[in-house]
Amino acid sequence: MRLRTTAVVGSLLLLTVTGCGAADMTKQASPFANAGAKTVTLSTQSWVGAQANVAVAQYLLEHQLGYRVDTVQIDEVPAWDALGQGRVDAILEDWGHPEEEQRYVQDKKTITRGGDLGVTGHIGWYVPTYFAKQHPDVTNWKNLDKYASQMRTPESGAKGQLMDGSPSYVTNDKALVKNLKLDYQVVFAGSEAAQITQMQQFAKEKKPFLTYWYTPQWLFKKVPMTEVKLPAYKEGCDADPEKVACAYPHTPLQKYLNTDFARSGGEAAAFLKKFKWTTEDQDEVSLMIADQKLSPEEAAKKWVDSHASTWKAWLS
Repeated sequence: MRLRTTAVVGSLLLLTVTGCGAADMTKQASPFANAGAKTVTLSTQSWVGAQANVAVAQYLLEHQLGYRVDTVQIDEVPAWDALGQGRVDAILEDWGHPEEEQRYVQDKKTITRGGDLGVTGHIGWYVPTYFAKQHPDVTNWKNLDKYASQMRTPESGAKGQLMDGSPSYVTNDKALVKNLKLDYQVVFAGSEAAQITQMQQFAKEKKPFLTYWYTPQWLFKKVPMTEVKLPAYKEGCDADPEKVACAYPHTPLQKYLNTDFARSGGEAAAFLKKFKWTTEDQDEVSLMIADQKLSPEEAAKKWVDSHASTWKAWLS
């Protein structure tokens, strides 16, 4: 999911999630195909931070601007296709897909940049802080093999487990393990939720684990983790997906709008371009959704009620 110059493309998941209307993206064109309809369709990715963005944007679009908002969950790269074709109007959190940006923004011009989200993202490898305190040298990748036997699981066999989330997230981990010659096996949990459940279980039992993870993410508040230092990132070091042997970069997360929507979407388009908040804001809403089990709408309302000075600037 993170600054991803390589795309591991999962299947296109077309699920309607929160929203007031059905959004069967296999059949539906842009809501603006119906002239005059005050409807917006937002793409929401499967991780909770992206869901937090959409929840707050949806709440304000509906309660302050009078729009009906449909949301659909689509894997990262297929979401670019849907956006370029006008089947969704906006992506509010993109971690960097230069090939798609070249295709749709530069060449076809069917997608327009929507500006910074205000949040900086970073992928890395992490171990639980309780294990890092016991074994400080584990935070250098050169020492990971020393602990491979302690990281084994039934899924990883004789090797240590490097746990990833959804196969649809873009990840360099298989190449990194191979190119750094590490005695580890990448094992996909299947989703962010499944990965969180596994990490929480490991933490409860105080077991060691090595995982692909990212910031911002609310789980750090519940399961403190320490990043493993990989070879330093340098511009272009991840250009060849087969030869990647460096850390993931830090990158400002971006918004993108369908070009027609950006031009004719009125108040909704203007609002989404101005939508910009902090990592702390996103984590606050994410924690309410994922840990406190509020519905996205309830979490959004709670955040909106206490942060008027932030969101009113998006409506001006």
